[in-house]
Amino acid sequence: MGAGPPKESGGPQLRGLGAGGGLAALRGLLARPLASYYLLLSSSGLLLLIGLTMVFSATSVLDFATGGNATESLTKQAIFAVIGVVAFWVCQRLPVRTFRGVAWPALGVALVLLLLLNSLTVLQSLAGIDGIGPIRANLHWLHLGPVQLQPSEVAKFALVLWGADVIARKGAKLGWWRELATPLFPVVGLLFVLVGYGDLGTMLCLLALVVGLLWAAGVRLRVFATLTAIGLLGVGLLVAVASLGAGAGERGAENYRLLRLTMFIDPPPLDKCKLEDCHQMVQARYAIENGGWFGTGLGKGSLKWGELPAAENDFIFAVIAEELGVVGCGVVVVLFAVLAYTGLRIAGRMTDPFRRLAAASATAWLTGQAMINIGGVLGLLPLTGVPLPFISDGGSALVVTLAAIGMLASFARAEPDAARALHARPPARWVRLVWAPLPPLPSRRRPGAPSASRARAPEGRHGDDQTAPRAVRANRARRGSAKERRR
Repeated sequence: MGAGPPKESGGPQLRGLGAGGGLAALRGLLARPLASYYLLLSSSGLLLLIGLTMVFSATSVLDFATGGNATESLTKQAIFAVIGVVAFWVCQRLPVRTFRGVAWPALGVALVLLLLLNSLTVLQSLAGIDGIGPIRANLHWLHLGPVQLQPSEVAKFALVLWGADVIARKGAKLGWWRELATPLFPVVGLLFVLVGYGDLGTMLCLLALVVGLLWAAGVRLRVFATLTAIGLLGVGLLVAVASLGAGAGERGAENYRLLRLTMFIDPPPLDKCKLEDCHQMVQARYAIENGGWFGTGLGKGSLKWGELPAAENDFIFAVIAEELGVVGCGVVVVLFAVLAYTGLRIAGRMTDPFRRLAAASATAWLTGQAMINIGGVLGLLPLTGVPLPFISDGGSALVVTLAAIGMLASFARAEPDAARALHARPPARWVRLVWAPLPPLPSRRRPGAPSASRARAPEGRHGDDQTAPRAVRANRARRGSAKERRR
């Protein structure tokens, strides 16, 4: 009898070995010293490239129909992208002492711009005054002559730097809630009022930023519960003032913020939805339905031709859903997930408290804003009108976002393993001049020596031991039990 074909053996084992080998290779890549740096650059760079592509796709037809130039919006966005890349390059080269040094001036500039914007907005609604000289206000934008900017975007980055600097200086004293009450909470509350008066969605992004900041600082859960209650009360007040002309509202007109909230809680049937009430929501659903799994093709979407409001800004994710389908949306979501993982990885590896706090708060800001935008487009969250980071059309937001990525890149190069690897094999001098200087080497501490951020809180300031942090109370209990055993 002839021998039959040899039987395959170990098929499942080989397949399992291949999967295990892939996971091992992924762990090996993530264990490399500069893995955080390259993950940050690749995810943010791909998001920026997708953003420029989708801005061109969402605006080219209307730009050509209205002005005869299909690349008008793309050219403006590309110019801001170049400015943002320069801001990224500058922030990547700055040492940590510079970030801490500009924290207070940046916060002061943001507060002045917000006060100026809100003052002009109130004057416009009450007295019909459009501006003072070359300074004009247009909803969320402030025009300083030929320069147009969005003060709330400046406030986000300023709050990251200032909040991280304030909390890092307090150190172990954060165990007492009174230390948070001055000056963090008053300034944060003022920013919330100034930003939320005209833009409730951006105020929610600031809230996500503050939550990330306090979480990285190790603040107790009771503080988060108190902040949640105060935040819900503040959101209710900001929703109510829309009837007085706040934001895009008009005095005596229907409260558009309350309308958006009620539309989310109790949406009407799509076939009975009024044009002015939930038009955006309906068109976004149609775009998602038209796209299906793989989309209609890049540039072949039709709802962006005037049916979908703000297709290049707040609802650009709906354009992605229509033209690139579920697969394209999944790619964007995965890139934001990689960005979130990388930012938290950088924060977890920092020994300097300021770097840890700034990295965590910036990551919470960017990923929280992306979640708010995507959730609003998909109908999972109320509509708030915030742009999608890296992707939506808008100059101020893109420049500030890339500057924050530059700060994270500077921190990624300062990770202990990354700094040692860069000093072990330093690049050529011209590379350091063009790209970024060498980060400082991490300080050598004695094994088991506590860091400055984990220092024990001073005893005797308050008689109640329950006001001290949990770690301090545990250390005191262990010392007491050791003394009893020696007795």
